Amino acid sequence: MAELMKVQKLEVANIYVPAKRRTTLDPKKVDEIAESMLASGQLTPIMVRADGARFVLVEGLHRLEACKALGEAKINGILVQARRN
Repeated sequence: MAELMKVQKLEVANIYVPAKRRTTLDPKKVDEIAESMLASGQLTPIMVRADGARFVLVEGLHRLEACKALGEAKINGILVQARRN
C-alpha cells in the first residue's frame, strides 16, 4: 500500500482528463497556480489512476493545466486506486 502513495514523475502527455472534469476548468486559477509553480515549484502532487498505458486524472486539473501552460513535460503525481465513475 505504501508503494501506491509514492510521488512519481509522470509524463504530462500520458495523462487523460475526462471530459466531465474539463468543464470545471478556471483559467484564472490555472494562471495563479502557474505563477506559484514558477516561484516555488509544484507543492502538491496530482492524483491519477492507471488505465492501460496511460493515466486518468483523479485530482489536480488546475495543477496539470498549469504545468502544460509552463511547457513542462513531467508532473509530480501519486498513483491511486480509484473506481471508475
